Amino acid sequence: MKNLLNLLMVPALLLCSFQKSSTLGYFRDKVSGAEIWKEGKIVYLFFQTDKEAGGKERIVLQEKKITEGRLKFTPSFDRSEVEPGDLIVILSDSGGKEVSKQLVKNPLHPEMEVYEKEGVSRKKIPLENAEFSIRYTYSEQIQMVKIEKVTESGTQLLFTQKL
Repeated sequence: MKNLLNLLMVPALLLCSFQKSSTLGYFRDKVSGAEIWKEGKIVYLFFQTDKEAGGKERIVLQEKKITEGRLKFTPSFDRSEVEPGDLIVILSDSGGKEVSKQLVKNPLHPEMEVYEKEGVSRKKIPLENAEFSIRYTYSEQIQMVKIEKVTESGTQLLFTQKL
């Protein structure tokens, strides 16, 4: 009985292994990996922010990188998550029409986990300078980036630059 089981298992396993490789070969012929990566590009924008002597915040675009690939998910902007001090990054076309918005939690007051005798807690740590980045799917429409700071009374424009 054991020999009969072994006799039937070996051909079944071989048959399955050949089917997988032939199926993969079929899909490899249909779409090559190089074609997939040529379709999409991701743009990374790296910023630095710091407080000036008068308490006013200053933002500088340090670097822009474009790489091949696709984002797994597109960052969404949820107005209910906005708190004073957070930054709203607005990507727009050359006419100023808004294409995309992203929320960046306050980079000068990040929330850190602190371990104390009472246990782990979260505290906001004030910083003098910080770096943050955003990423988005490349589009020829996106020509300008604006960064607004959320305040108690609304928003304040901190940064505008053409890409």
